[in-house]
Amino acid sequence: MKLLRVGTAGSERPALLDTEGTLRDLSGVVPDIDGPLLADDAALGRIRTAAESGELPALDAAGLRVGPPLARIGKVVCIGLNYHDHARETGAEPPAEPVIFFKAADTVVGPHDTVLVPRGSVKTDWEVELAVVIGRTARYLRSHEEALAHVAGYAVAHDVSEREFQIERGGTWDKGKNCETFNPLGPWLVTADEVPDPQDLALRLWVNGELKQDGTTAEQIFPVAEVVRYVSQFMTLYPGDVINTGTPAGVALGQPEPKPYLRAGDVVELEIEGLGRQRQVFDKA
Repeated sequence: MKLLRVGTAGSERPALLDTEGTLRDLSGVVPDIDGPLLADDAALGRIRTAAESGELPALDAAGLRVGPPLARIGKVVCIGLNYHDHARETGAEPPAEPVIFFKAADTVVGPHDTVLVPRGSVKTDWEVELAVVIGRTARYLRSHEEALAHVAGYAVAHDVSEREFQIERGGTWDKGKNCETFNPLGPWLVTADEVPDPQDLALRLWVNGELKQDGTTAEQIFPVAEVVRYVSQFMTLYPGDVINTGTPAGVALGQPEPKPYLRAGDVVELEIEGLGRQRQVFDKA
C-alpha cells in the first residue's frame, strides 16, 4: 500500500494512493498514519479491506498539499557514509561499523514543502536517501530476517545538510543536520510488502534540472537489514521511528571547486524507484 497524509501543515488527514493512481480518503477508516497504526495489524487490515472494496472516497489532488506520510515521528536515526561511491568521492575511509547521528523529528516536512537555507549558510548540500520506517518495537535484534520483520515500510527522504556547520565548526555532525525543514519525507509510506528487495532500488536527484545523484541501494556498505539490526543493539526502535540509510555519490561536497552548494531559488527534485518523487524550492530562512 501507498499511505500518505494530505492537507495543510498540522491538519493533515490520512489517505491512500490506489493501484489506479487515484487518491483515496482514509479518514473514515483510521485517524492518522502514525506509529500506533503501523503496529496495529487489525487497523492495517481494515485499510487493506477498504482499499480492495473500492468504496473509499476519492480526493481531488489538485492543489492539495502532501504532508509527511508519517505523523508523530519518535526519532530520526541517520546513517552516515553508508555508500561505497559516496565514501570514495569525499575521500573518506569506509567505516568499519555504521556511523550514527540524529535528526530531530521537527526537521521533517512534506516532500514538496519549501526548504530554508539557514542564516549564515554557505554550504547547504543535498542528499537523496532511502528512509526505513519501523513498525514493531525492536531491541537487540539477532538476525537480518528478524530486522526486516520489524520494518513497516519505506519512503524517500532528503537529508539536507549544511557542511560548514557539520564539518568545520567543531563537535558532532548534528548542528549541520538539524536546521529547520532539513528532512523532507514522502510523498508516500510504501508498505514493506511492496519492496521485495530494499537493496535493489535506484535513487536519483536533480538540481535545477541537472542530474546530480544517480545511484542504487546495492552500493550500501551496510544494507538495510544490517542497519536495523545494528541500531537495535544501542537503542530501542519504536513503531513510527525513521532511519535514514545514507546517500550515494553526487553530493556538492564531493564536487570540484567551486562546489555548487545550494542557494535560495534553487529547485531540487529527487526520487527513489517505486517510492515516489519530491520537489523543493529553496528559500532564505
